[in-house]
Amino acid sequence: MTRRLSLKKNADKRLKAGHLWLYSNEIDITKTPLKDFEAGAQAIVEAAGGKELGVAYVNPNSLICGRVVSRDPNVRLDRSLLVHRFKQALALRQRLFDKPFYRLVHGEGDLLPGLVIDRFDDILVVQLNTLGMERMRDSIIDALNKVVSPRVIVFKGDTSGRRMESLEPSIEVVQGELPEAVMMEENNTRFEARVIDGQKTGWFYDHRVNRAWLNRLVEGKRVLDVFSYVGGWGVQAANHGASQVMCVDASGTALEHVGRNARLNGVEDRVSVQEGDAFEVLSSLKAAGEQFDVVILDPPAFIKKRKDINNGERAYGRLNREAMRLMGRDGLLVSASCSMHLASERHIDLVRGAARHQDRHGQLIFQGHQGPDHPIHPSIPETAYLKALGVRVFRD
Repeated sequence: MTRRLSLKKNADKRLKAGHLWLYSNEIDITKTPLKDFEAGAQAIVEAAGGKELGVAYVNPNSLICGRVVSRDPNVRLDRSLLVHRFKQALALRQRLFDKPFYRLVHGEGDLLPGLVIDRFDDILVVQLNTLGMERMRDSIIDALNKVVSPRVIVFKGDTSGRRMESLEPSIEVVQGELPEAVMMEENNTRFEARVIDGQKTGWFYDHRVNRAWLNRLVEGKRVLDVFSYVGGWGVQAANHGASQVMCVDASGTALEHVGRNARLNGVEDRVSVQEGDAFEVLSSLKAAGEQFDVVILDPPAFIKKRKDINNGERAYGRLNREAMRLMGRDGLLVSASCSMHLASERHIDLVRGAARHQDRHGQLIFQGHQGPDHPIHPSIPETAYLKALGVRVFRD
Protein backbone atom coordinates (compact mmCIF):
# COMPACT_ATOMS: atom_id res chain seq x y z
CA MET A 1 0.00 0.00 0.00
CA THR A 2 1.58 3.26 -1.15
CA ARG A 3 -1.35 5.63 -0.81
CA ARG A 4 -0.93 8.33 1.81
CA LEU A 5 -3.43 10.62 3.49
CA SER A 6 -1.89 13.91 4.59
CA LEU A 7 -3.27 16.07 7.39
CA LYS A 8 -3.29 19.82 7.58
CA LYS A 9 -0.91 21.57 9.92
CA ASN A 10 -1.81 20.93 13.60
CA ALA A 11 -4.59 18.52 12.58
CA ASP A 12 -2.70 15.62 14.12
CA LYS A 13 -3.27 16.57 17.78
CA ARG A 14 -6.35 14.39 18.32
CA LEU A 15 -4.70 11.39 16.71
CA LYS A 16 -1.59 11.81 18.84
CA ALA A 17 -3.87 11.92 21.92
CA GLY A 18 -5.29 8.54 20.94
CA HIS A 19 -8.37 9.36 18.85
CA LEU A 20 -9.14 7.10 15.89
CA TRP A 21 -11.21 9.36 13.64
CA LEU A 22 -10.22 11.71 10.83
CA TYR A 23 -12.61 14.39 9.63
CA SER A 24 -12.70 15.54 6.01
CA ASN A 25 -11.87 19.14 6.96
CA GLU A 26 -8.61 17.94 8.55
CA ILE A 27 -7.22 16.54 5.31
CA ASP A 28 -4.79 18.46 3.12
CA ILE A 29 -6.80 17.93 -0.04
CA THR A 30 -4.30 19.92 -2.10
CA LYS A 31 -1.62 17.35 -1.34
CA THR A 32 -3.84 14.26 -1.08
CA PRO A 33 -7.28 14.88 -2.63
CA LEU A 34 -9.96 12.79 -0.95
CA LYS A 35 -11.73 12.31 -4.25
CA ASP A 36 -8.78 10.26 -5.46
CA PHE A 37 -9.33 7.58 -2.81
CA GLU A 38 -11.42 4.51 -3.43
CA ALA A 39 -14.09 4.21 -0.75
CA GLY A 40 -13.01 1.64 1.82
CA ALA A 41 -9.36 1.62 0.77
CA GLN A 42 -6.57 1.81 3.34
CA ALA A 43 -3.90 4.48 3.53
CA ILE A 44 -0.96 5.56 5.66
CA VAL A 45 -1.89 8.68 7.62
CA GLU A 46 0.83 11.29 7.87
CA ALA A 47 1.16 14.61 9.67
CA ALA A 48 1.76 17.83 7.76
CA GLY A 49 5.49 17.38 8.23
CA GLY A 50 5.42 13.87 6.80
CA LYS A 51 5.58 11.85 10.05
CA GLU A 52 3.70 8.57 9.70
CA LEU A 53 0.90 8.27 12.29
CA GLY A 54 -0.64 4.92 11.40
CA VAL A 55 -3.02 3.23 9.00
CA ALA A 56 -6.68 4.11 8.40
CA TYR A 57 -9.40 2.99 6.05
CA VAL A 58 -10.91 5.84 4.06
CA ASN A 59 -14.37 6.88 2.91
CA PRO A 60 -14.09 10.15 0.93
CA ASN A 61 -17.89 10.53 0.95
CA SER A 62 -18.27 10.62 4.74
CA LEU A 63 -17.69 13.42 7.27
CA ILE A 64 -15.58 10.94 9.24
CA CYS A 65 -13.42 10.21 6.24
CA GLY A 66 -10.86 7.99 7.95
CA ARG A 67 -10.75 5.55 10.86
CA VAL A 68 -7.42 4.44 12.27
CA VAL A 69 -6.96 0.67 12.60
CA SER A 70 -3.30 0.60 13.66
CA ARG A 71 -0.62 3.00 14.94
CA ASP A 72 2.00 0.94 13.12
CA PRO A 73 2.30 2.16 9.51
CA ASN A 74 3.48 -1.32 8.51
CA VAL A 75 0.29 -3.05 9.72
CA ARG A 76 -2.85 -3.43 7.60
CA LEU A 77 -6.42 -4.28 8.44
CA ASP A 78 -6.40 -7.88 7.26
CA ARG A 79 -7.18 -11.35 8.56
CA SER A 80 -4.04 -11.38 10.70
CA LEU A 81 -4.90 -8.13 12.48
CA LEU A 82 -8.51 -9.22 12.93
CA VAL A 83 -7.40 -12.48 14.56
CA HIS A 84 -5.15 -10.49 16.91
CA ARG A 85 -7.88 -8.01 17.85
CA PHE A 86 -10.48 -10.77 18.30
CA LYS A 87 -8.14 -12.64 20.64
CA GLN A 88 -7.62 -9.46 22.68
CA ALA A 89 -11.38 -8.86 22.85
CA LEU A 90 -12.18 -12.47 23.77
CA ALA A 91 -9.54 -12.52 26.53
CA LEU A 92 -11.20 -9.51 28.18
CA ARG A 93 -14.69 -11.02 28.06
CA GLN A 94 -13.51 -14.35 29.39
CA ARG A 95 -11.99 -12.52 32.34
CA LEU A 96 -15.24 -10.66 32.97
CA PHE A 97 -17.94 -13.29 32.40
CA ASP A 98 -18.36 -16.98 33.20
CA LYS A 99 -20.89 -17.59 30.43
CA PRO A 100 -20.61 -16.81 26.68
CA PHE A 101 -23.26 -14.10 26.49
CA TYR A 102 -21.78 -10.65 25.88
CA ARG A 103 -20.69 -8.07 23.36
CA LEU A 104 -17.56 -9.59 21.89
CA VAL A 105 -16.42 -6.57 19.86
CA HIS A 106 -17.43 -2.99 20.57
CA GLY A 107 -16.10 -0.92 17.67
CA GLU A 108 -13.61 1.75 18.66
CA GLY A 109 -13.54 0.47 22.23
CA ASP A 110 -11.87 -2.70 20.92
CA LEU A 111 -9.77 -0.83 18.30
CA LEU A 112 -11.98 -2.11 15.48
CA PRO A 113 -13.93 0.98 14.38
CA GLY A 114 -17.12 0.19 12.52
CA LEU A 115 -17.44 -3.38 13.80
CA VAL A 116 -19.85 -4.68 16.46
CA ILE A 117 -20.27 -8.35 17.38
CA ASP A 118 -22.66 -9.73 20.00
CA ARG A 119 -22.27 -13.30 21.22
CA PHE A 120 -25.08 -15.66 22.12
CA ASP A 121 -23.02 -18.74 23.01
CA ASP A 122 -22.13 -20.32 19.64
CA ILE A 123 -24.14 -17.76 17.64
CA LEU A 124 -22.49 -14.47 16.63
CA VAL A 125 -24.40 -11.44 15.32
CA VAL A 126 -22.16 -9.08 13.38
CA GLN A 127 -22.81 -5.44 12.45
CA LEU A 128 -20.63 -3.91 9.75
CA ASN A 129 -21.31 -0.20 10.16
CA THR A 130 -18.73 1.24 7.77
CA LEU A 131 -17.65 0.66 4.20
CA GLY A 132 -14.14 -0.14 5.37
CA MET A 133 -15.42 -3.01 7.50
CA GLU A 134 -17.89 -4.12 4.83
CA ARG A 135 -14.92 -4.79 2.56
CA MET A 136 -13.49 -7.12 5.21
CA ARG A 137 -16.52 -9.45 5.35
CA ASP A 138 -14.73 -12.63 4.29
CA SER A 139 -11.70 -11.93 6.48
CA ILE A 140 -13.98 -11.29 9.47
CA ILE A 141 -15.69 -14.66 8.96
CA ASP A 142 -12.33 -16.43 8.67
CA ALA A 143 -10.92 -14.71 11.75
CA LEU A 144 -14.01 -15.44 13.86
CA ASN A 145 -13.83 -19.11 12.91
CA LYS A 146 -10.19 -19.26 13.96
CA VAL A 147 -10.69 -17.48 17.31
CA VAL A 148 -14.24 -18.39 18.42
CA SER A 149 -15.38 -21.28 16.16
CA PRO A 150 -19.06 -20.26 16.14
CA ARG A 151 -21.78 -22.55 14.86
CA VAL A 152 -23.75 -19.66 13.33
CA ILE A 153 -22.73 -16.21 12.06
CA VAL A 154 -25.38 -13.63 11.20
CA PHE A 155 -24.53 -10.38 9.44
CA LYS A 156 -27.12 -7.81 10.45
CA GLY A 157 -26.70 -4.57 8.56
CA ASP A 158 -29.67 -2.33 9.33
CA THR A 159 -28.02 0.46 11.34
CA SER A 160 -28.04 4.22 10.87
CA GLY A 161 -24.24 4.06 10.62
CA ARG A 162 -24.52 2.01 7.43
CA ARG A 163 -26.94 4.51 5.93
CA MET A 164 -24.48 7.33 6.66
CA GLU A 165 -21.84 5.33 4.78
CA SER A 166 -24.25 4.81 1.83
CA LEU A 167 -24.46 1.08 2.51
CA GLU A 168 -27.60 -0.86 1.74
CA PRO A 169 -29.38 -2.59 4.64
CA SER A 170 -29.08 -6.35 4.65
CA ILE A 171 -29.61 -9.28 7.03
CA GLU A 172 -27.91 -12.54 6.12
CA VAL A 173 -27.08 -15.80 7.85
CA VAL A 174 -23.61 -16.33 6.38
CA GLN A 175 -22.71 -19.51 8.28
CA GLY A 176 -24.69 -22.35 9.82
CA GLU A 177 -28.43 -22.58 10.40
CA LEU A 178 -30.04 -20.07 12.75
CA PRO A 179 -32.41 -21.78 15.23
CA GLU A 180 -35.94 -20.46 15.60
CA ALA A 181 -35.15 -19.32 19.15
CA VAL A 182 -31.76 -17.86 20.09
CA MET A 183 -31.37 -18.41 23.81
CA MET A 184 -29.22 -16.30 26.14
CA GLU A 185 -28.85 -15.57 29.83
CA GLU A 186 -28.27 -12.40 31.82
CA ASN A 187 -28.15 -12.02 35.60
CA ASN A 188 -29.48 -15.56 36.12
CA THR A 189 -32.48 -14.86 33.90
CA ARG A 190 -33.18 -16.60 30.59
CA PHE A 191 -34.29 -14.81 27.42
CA GLU A 192 -34.90 -15.30 23.73
CA ALA A 193 -32.94 -12.79 21.65
CA ARG A 194 -34.76 -11.43 18.60
CA VAL A 195 -31.79 -11.72 16.26
CA ILE A 196 -33.52 -11.35 12.90
CA ASP A 197 -36.59 -9.21 13.57
CA GLY A 198 -35.50 -7.36 16.70
CA GLN A 199 -33.67 -4.12 17.37
CA LYS A 200 -29.90 -3.94 16.75
CA THR A 201 -28.46 -7.43 17.35
CA GLY A 202 -31.61 -8.59 19.15
CA TRP A 203 -30.47 -7.79 22.68
CA PHE A 204 -28.99 -4.88 24.68
CA TYR A 205 -26.14 -6.20 26.79
CA ASP A 206 -25.05 -2.67 27.71
CA HIS A 207 -27.44 -2.39 30.70
CA ARG A 208 -26.40 -5.71 32.29
CA VAL A 209 -24.63 -4.12 35.30
CA ASN A 210 -27.37 -1.53 35.82
CA ARG A 211 -30.03 -4.24 35.79
CA ALA A 212 -28.01 -6.27 38.30
CA TRP A 213 -27.97 -3.26 40.63
CA LEU A 214 -31.74 -2.87 40.42
CA ASN A 215 -32.42 -6.59 40.81
CA ARG A 216 -31.23 -6.40 44.42
CA LEU A 217 -33.87 -3.80 45.29
CA VAL A 218 -37.11 -5.09 43.75
CA GLU A 219 -38.21 -7.91 46.05
CA GLY A 220 -41.86 -7.46 46.97
CA LYS A 221 -42.14 -4.27 44.87
CA ARG A 222 -44.59 -3.26 42.17
CA VAL A 223 -42.53 -2.38 39.07
CA LEU A 224 -43.30 -0.44 35.89
CA ASP A 225 -40.92 -1.03 32.96
CA VAL A 226 -41.41 1.66 30.30
CA PHE A 227 -39.98 1.10 26.79
CA SER A 228 -39.59 -2.50 27.89
CA TYR A 229 -38.70 -4.06 24.52
CA VAL A 230 -38.63 -7.82 25.31
CA GLY A 231 -38.48 -7.38 29.09
CA GLY A 232 -34.78 -7.06 29.83
CA TRP A 233 -35.50 -5.00 32.93
CA GLY A 234 -39.00 -6.15 33.80
CA VAL A 235 -38.65 -9.91 33.47
CA GLN A 236 -35.41 -9.77 35.45
CA ALA A 237 -37.18 -7.79 38.16
CA ALA A 238 -39.91 -10.43 38.37
CA ASN A 239 -37.30 -13.17 38.45
CA HIS A 240 -35.64 -11.40 41.38
CA GLY A 241 -38.76 -11.20 43.50
CA ALA A 242 -40.88 -8.25 42.33
CA SER A 243 -44.50 -8.83 43.31
CA GLN A 244 -45.92 -7.35 40.08
CA VAL A 245 -44.33 -6.06 36.87
CA MET A 246 -46.02 -4.13 34.08
CA CYS A 247 -44.09 -3.84 30.79
CA VAL A 248 -45.00 -0.98 28.45
CA ASP A 249 -43.93 -0.81 24.79
CA ALA A 250 -45.31 0.50 21.51
CA SER A 251 -44.49 -2.81 19.79
CA GLY A 252 -47.00 -5.60 20.17
CA THR A 253 -44.41 -8.06 18.86
CA ALA A 254 -41.93 -7.02 21.55
CA LEU A 255 -44.60 -7.50 24.20
CA GLU A 256 -45.36 -10.99 22.88
CA HIS A 257 -41.71 -11.77 23.58
CA VAL A 258 -42.07 -10.30 27.09
CA GLY A 259 -44.68 -12.99 27.70
CA ARG A 260 -42.46 -15.71 26.26
CA ASN A 261 -39.51 -14.59 28.36
CA ALA A 262 -41.66 -14.43 31.48
CA ARG A 263 -42.78 -18.02 30.85
CA LEU A 264 -39.18 -19.12 30.34
CA ASN A 265 -38.48 -18.02 33.91
CA GLY A 266 -41.76 -19.18 35.45
CA VAL A 267 -42.88 -15.63 36.37
CA GLU A 268 -45.72 -15.15 33.88
CA ASP A 269 -48.24 -14.79 36.69
CA ARG A 270 -46.45 -11.65 37.89
CA VAL A 271 -45.79 -9.97 34.53
CA SER A 272 -48.39 -8.01 32.56
CA VAL A 273 -48.04 -5.92 29.40
CA GLN A 274 -49.50 -2.68 28.10
CA GLU A 275 -49.14 -1.73 24.43
CA GLY A 276 -49.07 1.92 23.42
CA ASP A 277 -47.20 5.20 23.25
CA ALA A 278 -45.25 5.59 26.49
CA PHE A 279 -46.47 9.09 27.27
CA GLU A 280 -50.09 8.16 26.61
CA VAL A 281 -49.85 5.01 28.72
CA LEU A 282 -48.25 6.90 31.62
CA SER A 283 -51.06 9.45 31.49
CA SER A 284 -53.77 6.76 31.41
CA LEU A 285 -52.17 4.89 34.31
CA LYS A 286 -52.23 8.08 36.35
CA ALA A 287 -55.88 8.68 35.47
CA ALA A 288 -56.65 5.13 36.59
CA GLY A 289 -55.05 5.79 39.98
CA GLU A 290 -52.19 3.31 39.50
CA GLN A 291 -49.06 3.52 41.68
CA PHE A 292 -45.71 1.77 41.50
CA ASP A 293 -42.79 1.33 43.89
CA VAL A 294 -40.22 1.23 41.07
CA VAL A 295 -40.38 2.87 37.65
CA ILE A 296 -37.82 2.12 34.92
CA LEU A 297 -37.38 4.51 32.00
CA ASP A 298 -35.13 3.14 29.25
CA PRO A 299 -36.21 5.04 26.13
CA PRO A 300 -34.62 5.04 22.67
CA ALA A 301 -32.28 7.91 21.88
CA PHE A 302 -34.34 11.10 21.95
CA ILE A 303 -31.23 13.03 20.84
CA LYS A 304 -29.73 11.39 17.77
CA LYS A 305 -27.99 14.53 16.50
CA ARG A 306 -26.89 17.81 18.06
CA LYS A 307 -29.79 19.63 16.41
CA ASP A 308 -32.16 17.43 18.44
CA ILE A 309 -30.80 18.48 21.85
CA ASN A 310 -33.50 21.01 22.80
CA ASN A 311 -36.46 18.85 21.76
CA GLY A 312 -34.82 15.74 23.19
CA GLU A 313 -34.18 17.33 26.58
CA ARG A 314 -37.80 18.44 26.76
CA ALA A 315 -38.87 14.86 26.04
CA TYR A 316 -36.59 13.45 28.76
CA GLY A 317 -37.87 16.02 31.23
CA ARG A 318 -41.52 15.29 30.46
CA LEU A 319 -40.96 11.54 30.62
CA ASN A 320 -39.39 11.72 34.07
CA ARG A 321 -42.14 14.02 35.36
CA GLU A 322 -44.87 11.65 34.13
CA ALA A 323 -43.10 8.70 35.73
CA MET A 324 -42.81 10.41 39.10
CA ARG A 325 -46.55 11.07 39.13
CA LEU A 326 -47.06 7.31 39.35
CA MET A 327 -44.87 6.85 42.41
CA GLY A 328 -46.01 6.76 46.02
CA ARG A 329 -44.48 8.70 48.89
CA ASP A 330 -41.18 6.83 48.65
CA GLY A 331 -40.20 5.20 45.37
CA LEU A 332 -37.25 4.30 43.18
CA LEU A 333 -36.76 5.68 39.67
CA VAL A 334 -34.31 4.29 37.13
CA SER A 335 -33.81 6.94 34.47
CA ALA A 336 -31.67 5.85 31.52
CA SER A 337 -30.49 7.53 28.34
CA CYS A 338 -28.57 6.11 25.39
CA SER A 339 -28.27 9.56 23.77
CA MET A 340 -24.58 10.32 23.35
CA HIS A 341 -25.39 14.03 23.07
CA LEU A 342 -27.08 14.17 26.49
CA ALA A 343 -24.33 15.03 28.96
CA SER A 344 -24.37 13.18 32.29
CA GLU A 345 -24.64 16.44 34.22
CA ARG A 346 -27.58 17.55 32.09
CA HIS A 347 -29.30 14.19 32.58
CA ILE A 348 -29.04 14.61 36.35
CA ASP A 349 -30.37 18.16 36.06
CA LEU A 350 -33.41 17.02 34.06
CA VAL A 351 -34.27 14.42 36.71
CA ARG A 352 -33.74 17.00 39.46
CA GLY A 353 -36.06 19.40 37.65
CA ALA A 354 -38.70 16.70 37.24
CA ALA A 355 -38.63 15.98 40.98
CA ARG A 356 -38.98 19.64 41.90
CA HIS A 357 -41.80 20.05 39.37
CA GLN A 358 -43.68 17.31 41.26
CA ASP A 359 -42.73 18.94 44.60
CA ARG A 360 -40.65 15.93 45.57
CA HIS A 361 -37.13 15.28 46.76
CA GLY A 362 -34.63 13.25 44.80
CA GLN A 363 -31.66 11.36 46.18
CA LEU A 364 -29.19 10.13 43.58
CA ILE A 365 -28.06 6.73 44.87
CA PHE A 366 -26.64 5.13 41.73
CA GLN A 367 -24.89 6.24 38.55
CA GLY A 368 -24.27 3.59 35.94
CA HIS A 369 -23.06 3.43 32.37
CA GLN A 370 -22.48 0.73 29.78
CA GLY A 371 -21.12 -2.60 30.95
CA PRO A 372 -17.47 -3.63 30.63
CA ASP A 373 -18.11 -5.60 27.45
CA HIS A 374 -18.82 -2.17 25.89
CA PRO A 375 -15.40 -0.65 26.71
CA ILE A 376 -15.04 3.11 26.48
CA HIS A 377 -12.16 4.46 24.43
CA PRO A 378 -10.62 7.10 26.74
CA SER A 379 -9.78 9.40 23.82
CA ILE A 380 -13.23 9.19 22.19
CA PRO A 381 -15.97 10.72 24.36
CA GLU A 382 -18.58 9.50 21.88
CA THR A 383 -17.97 5.90 23.01
CA ALA A 384 -19.32 6.75 26.49
CA TYR A 385 -22.96 6.95 25.44
CA LEU A 386 -25.05 5.16 28.09
CA LYS A 387 -26.27 6.70 31.34
CA ALA A 388 -28.42 5.18 34.08
CA LEU A 389 -29.48 7.00 37.24
CA GLY A 390 -30.96 5.32 40.29
CA VAL A 391 -32.95 7.98 42.16
CA ARG A 392 -34.96 7.71 45.36
CA VAL A 393 -38.00 9.97 44.87
CA PHE A 394 -39.93 10.91 48.00
CA ARG A 395 -42.10 13.48 49.72
CA ASP A 396 -41.65 15.09 53.12
